[in-house]
Amino acid sequence: MTRTITLSDIRAARERIAGKVERTPTVLSHSLSDRVGHPVHLKLEHHQTTGAFKLRGASNAIAALSPEERSRGVVAASTGNHGRALAHAARLDGIRAVICMSRLVPDNKLDAIRRLGAEIRIVGNSQDDAQKEVEKLVGEQGLVMLPPFDHPDIIAGQGTLGLEIIEQVPDAVSVLVPLSGGGLASGVAAAVKGVSPNTKVIGVTMARGAAMKASLDAGRPVEVEELPTLADSLGGGIGLDNRLTFGMCRDLLDDVILLSEDEIATGIRHAYEQEREIVEGAGAVGIAALLAGKVKTAGPAVLILSGRNIDMALHRQIVCGEAPSTVERAA
Repeated sequence: MTRTITLSDIRAARERIAGKVERTPTVLSHSLSDRVGHPVHLKLEHHQTTGAFKLRGASNAIAALSPEERSRGVVAASTGNHGRALAHAARLDGIRAVICMSRLVPDNKLDAIRRLGAEIRIVGNSQDDAQKEVEKLVGEQGLVMLPPFDHPDIIAGQGTLGLEIIEQVPDAVSVLVPLSGGGLASGVAAAVKGVSPNTKVIGVTMARGAAMKASLDAGRPVEVEELPTLADSLGGGIGLDNRLTFGMCRDLLDDVILLSEDEIATGIRHAYEQEREIVEGAGAVGIAALLAGKVKTAGPAVLILSGRNIDMALHRQIVCGEAPSTVERAA
């Protein structure tokens, strides 16, 4: 039987992180509502303190550490936003944090983590390479590993976002959630379906290197080549020894949608021009899926704008219609 995170776990996480994270607003998008013929609400999670939803899981995981674990310090692999969130949460509690990342992580995300006082290790060209460095540090220095998604406290923390969504839009027919390793998607789905079982939860991700989608199609965790993408924070594998998020995504998600790079760029552009919001690629995938006609909703929908930590030079290029290809950006 698949191990899972329960609604009671998520409610306990909300109590644990109260005062440490923002309860972000949900607003009606008139432009998208007019387009699809039903109310479309935007969950503005990119307004979170560190610019992304990851602070919820990181804060819950840090709060759950024992005194002995706190004295050892924490380590994690990250595509940027988890590292920033963990660095922030650890700094508040005076805990050492080491963040391991691949060369694909944008410089703006590295700089933000450095400013929070965390130690940074740049290793290899994939999230898997960074994870190997994490495991090395756990063995050599005794650091406590707090992974970006496949951890019960991380998932429960991310699930608090789902509780807010269903409280703010109780008649939601569908919730569109960015999908990567599955920490956000599984947590949100557990919360939403725990309160409103008939609400559909749809994962949205990029076509380039979609590890969870490939794993779900294969019926087991598989490795996928990590490729440069505008949705860089959705990159990375799910781990061949995945304990939680694969099974939860398999059992709880109603569908998974794949997007091209052009579709993601269109989502970023729409968020800026029509919603007056600056979001990174991962934060724009819900908008992109609706604009591309890849999701049909029979009633009120909620789109999670999960993060805003995009390189602003790249953002300017995208909104001006001049963004280079992701391959050129990675060269």
